[in-house]
Amino acid sequence: MNEEYAVNSQTSSATSTAGDAAAFPFLEMGTHFVIGLAIGYFMKKFFKFLLLFVGLGLVILFVMESQGISTVDEKSLEAGVSQGVDSFKGLTGMLKDRLSNMQPSSGVGAVAGFFAGLKFG
Repeated sequence: MNEEYAVNSQTSSATSTAGDAAAFPFLEMGTHFVIGLAIGYFMKKFFKFLLLFVGLGLVILFVMESQGISTVDEKSLEAGVSQGVDSFKGLTGMLKDRLSNMQPSSGVGAVAGFFAGLKFG
């Protein structure tokens, strides 16, 4: 009777390993794909988080202006937002270049992982 339980425990561990692979199919794509996936996922989440705080700051600034507490210079506001967008574009371009400069076969996987991370993020 103990042997029967030993066989079942080995079978269930093999099943859980197969289940883990099905739960995380990206792990079978290679390490460079996973690196690109992690960077793309982070970039999308970071951008959303950044937009949340910029939007909150702008709403507070506009409410303060409507209450007469402060004034908003639209040209400096536009320049600041434009500079932030340019900085983010530069960071994204640098990351794409870095991922594509990996070894030829792995660089393709890293860039594909990056775009998959942007999609799933």
